[in-house]
Amino acid sequence: MDVMGDKATLFESGRFVQPYDAEPARDELADMGEAGEETRLALAAQSGDAEAASVLGAMLLRRGDLDGAEPHLRAATAAGDRAAANNLGVLLHQRGYPEEAAGWWRIAAVAGSAAAAHALGRHHRERGDEPAAEYWLRQSAEQGHVLGAYALADLLEHRGDVGAEHWMRAAAERGHREAAYRLARALDRAAGHGEEAGGDSGAAEAEQWYRQAAARGHRRAALQLGAILEKRGELKEAGRWYLTSAKDGEPRAACALGFLLRDAGDSESAAVWWLRAAQDGDGNAANALGALHAERGEPQTAERWYRAALAAGDDNGAYNLGLLCAEQGRTAQAEQWYRRAAYAGHREAANALAILLLQNGDTSGAEPWFSKAAEAGSVDAAFNLGILYAGRGEDEMALRWYERAAAAGHAEAALQVGIARLREGDEQEAERHLRCAAGGGSAEGAYRLAALLDARRPPEPAHELGEIVQEKTECEEWYERAASQGHRRAQVRVGMLAAARGDVVEAARWYRAAAEAGSRNGAFNLGLLLAREGSEPEAAVWWARAADAGHGRAALRLALVYARRGELAEGQRWADRAVALGPAEVSERAGRLRDALREELSA
Repeated sequence: MDVMGDKATLFESGRFVQPYDAEPARDELADMGEAGEETRLALAAQSGDAEAASVLGAMLLRRGDLDGAEPHLRAATAAGDRAAANNLGVLLHQRGYPEEAAGWWRIAAVAGSAAAAHALGRHHRERGDEPAAEYWLRQSAEQGHVLGAYALADLLEHRGDVGAEHWMRAAAERGHREAAYRLARALDRAAGHGEEAGGDSGAAEAEQWYRQAAARGHRRAALQLGAILEKRGELKEAGRWYLTSAKDGEPRAACALGFLLRDAGDSESAAVWWLRAAQDGDGNAANALGALHAERGEPQTAERWYRAALAAGDDNGAYNLGLLCAEQGRTAQAEQWYRRAAYAGHREAANALAILLLQNGDTSGAEPWFSKAAEAGSVDAAFNLGILYAGRGEDEMALRWYERAAAAGHAEAALQVGIARLREGDEQEAERHLRCAAGGGSAEGAYRLAALLDARRPPEPAHELGEIVQEKTECEEWYERAASQGHRRAQVRVGMLAAARGDVVEAARWYRAAAEAGSRNGAFNLGLLLAREGSEPEAAVWWARAADAGHGRAALRLALVYARRGELAEGQRWADRAVALGPAEVSERAGRLRDALREELSA
C-alpha cells in the first residue's frame, strides 16, 4: 500500500505492531531488557499464555523476524487475541498475502481493534472499494485512531466531501503532522481566495498549523512557514525554518535560504545552498547559480547551470541562456533560446524575442510576440506595443497599450498617457499620470509634472518693501528631482528659480551641470550669470558654446562683447550668426548691430 501521510503510535496496547507501512510505535517494552524479556515471554507462551505469545510475536515482527513471529501470532490469534490477529495481518501483508491479511484484520476490527480497522480500510481503498474503505476507516477514526482519521480525511477530500476538513482537523489535533500541513494548506487557499469572511484569521490559523507540522519535522511545512515569515519581514526566523527544511532535504527551502543569504550580502554561503538545491533538481537554484557566475564574468559556468535549470524543467533556463547569448553578441543562438522559452509560455522571453526581431527589422514578426507577451501580463511588452503602434501613427491603439502598461505601474507608459491627456486638454488626468510617471522614476515625467504645476502658479506676492518673496514650491521640488536625474531642461529651470531667489551659487551649479551635458540654454544662462558677476571672459566661452549649438541670443551677446572690445570683424561675424539663428527679435537687433559694424569697418 502507498504511504498516506505520517505514521503514529497505535492504540490499544504494546502488543500492536504498526500496519505494514507505519513507523515503529513507542511501547512500554522498549525500556526493558530485550533479551531477558524475550526469554520470559517465550517460556510463558510455551505454557499456553496467549497474551505472552501475542507480545512475543509483536516483538519479533517489529524486529523483522517473520518466521519466528508467525507461529506465536497464530497461536495467540487462535486463542482470541485481537492484537495478535491484527499483527498477523501485518505479517501476512509483508509476506505478500494481502487477501489473507485482510481476513485477519477483519476479525480484529470486528473485535474492536482501531488499528486493524484502519489497515482494513486502507486495503479496500487500494482495491478501489471506496464504500468499504470509508466504512472501516470511519470505524477506526471514531475510535480515536489518528491514522484512521487522516486516512478517512484523505478519502473524503479525494471525493470532494465537505466532511474531510473535520477529520483532517481531528488528525492534526492528535499530532498527525501531514494532516496539520494539509489543513494549513486548505486554510491558506481559503484565505487567499476570500472564501472565508475572516481571511486574515484563516491565514493566522494556517500559520499555526504550519508551525505545528514544522515543529514535528514536516519539511514542506517548514518551507511554507519560512515563506510566510519572509513575506512579513521576519527574516531571521524565516531563515531558521528554511535551514531546518533544507537540512531535511527540501531543495526549495535550500534555494530560498540561498536568496536570503544573497540579499544579506553573503553570496558565498548562498552559492553553497543553491548548489545543494540545484543538485537535487531545483531549476530555480540552478538559474540563481547561473546568474551568480554570469555576474562574476564566468559565462561558460553560467551557461552550464542555465542548461541544468532547463533540464530540470525550468523555462527560465532557456530565457537566461537567451540573455547570455545576446550579451555575447550570439544573436542567432539568443533568438533560438528566446523562442524555446516563449513557446513554453515564458512572457518575458516572448518580449525579448520581439525586441530582437524588431532590432533586426522584422516588425511584422515582432508584433505577435509583443502581443502574446502583453496578453500574458508582461508590462514591458504592453509598453513596447504602444511604441510599435505609435511608430506607425496608430495613436489610438498606442494609447490603449500605454494605458494598460501604465495601470500596471510602468512609469514611461504613464508619461506617454500623461502627454496624450495634455494634448487633449485633460489636465486632471494628465497630472494623475504624470505623478505616476514621476513617482516611478521618470525624469521627463517629473519635469512635465513640474511644468504643469508651474503654469498654474499665481504671480509671486510682493514683499511690503517691494521685494519679491521666493519660496520653494512643489513644482520646484519636481524640477529638482528631474534635474538630479540629469534632465537638462529641468536643470536650467532649477537654476533660474535659484537665481530668482538670489542664490547665485546654486543657480551656477545647475546651469553648469546642464551646459556640460550639452544644454545650450544652460550655457547661455551660465554666461549671463558669470557676466553679471564680472567674469565676462569665461561668460564668452559659454556663450560661444551655446551659439555653436544654435542659440541666437548667445551669438548676439558675443557680437556685443567683441564690438565693445573693438574686434569689429569678429563682432560682425557673430552678428551675422545671430541674424541667421533668430528668433525674430534677436535677428532684428543683430541686423542693426551688423549694419553698424559694417559701416564702422568701411569708414
